[in-house]
Amino acid sequence: MRADCANCFGLCCVALPFAASADFAITKDAGRPCPNLRDDFRCGIHARLRDSGFAGCTVYDCFGAGQKVSQVTFGRSWRDEPRTADRMFEVFPVMRHLHELLWYLDEALSLPAARPIHPELRGAFEETERLTAGTPDDLLDVDVAAHREKVNVLLLRTSELVRASAGGRAPDRRGADLIGARLRKADLRGANLRGAYLIGADLRGADLRWADLIGADLRGADLGGADLTGSVFLTQVQVNAAKGDEATKLPAGLTRPSHWSGPAAHPPAAAGRASVRRPRPRRR
Repeated sequence: MRADCANCFGLCCVALPFAASADFAITKDAGRPCPNLRDDFRCGIHARLRDSGFAGCTVYDCFGAGQKVSQVTFGRSWRDEPRTADRMFEVFPVMRHLHELLWYLDEALSLPAARPIHPELRGAFEETERLTAGTPDDLLDVDVAAHREKVNVLLLRTSELVRASAGGRAPDRRGADLIGARLRKADLRGANLRGAYLIGADLRGADLRWADLIGADLRGADLGGADLTGSVFLTQVQVNAAKGDEATKLPAGLTRPSHWSGPAAHPPAAAGRASVRRPRPRRR
């Protein structure tokens, strides 16, 4: 459930579209290789993506779907088998959705507070894993939206069990428009921030322990000194899109991005409003 680009055929660099914006230096249509993709499926500017205007690439994660499609579902690259290219590019987003769900379910199974529903979570994990093992035709027949809804019921129950451990009346800001919000040192323990728009928000020193952050848009949010230990369903994608510093506390399993150097500077409230044709965090 972690990207292994060395065993992928550069699928995110080909299958997905993006538009010239603050995140991408150029516009690229779906199914067309990025001009920076080399013949060996490596990125020619990987070490300088941000400086080259491709910050959007540094915050993307396929959750391991790329290597699954490349090595298991197809086994041969779209360059070696051009006739399979379109099909591979269609399958990739489906696999990515399923692997994202596997990521969330795996985290839920690791949480002691969710132990009462571990059998149901394990069943959902096994069913999702079975779907990822299907043929290209099987995968394209998957009703991703319906499967997401079924899994989301369990993720919601997991969230409720974890957030209850925070005690008190935690704020419910699910899906809230908090773009550019001033939340410095806010007590957000156990908060429901599922799908909240926190673009450019000032969260410096905020207490986000046990908060549910699934699908929260943290692009440009300032997490300097914030405490996210114990928060649930936070992904590396969200962390990479935010700003932070040496005092930011992250949940186990997530790594501090290389661009988090020194104290984080608070970005302008308007940051992150550029039009970008890339997958948005899933709303729950």
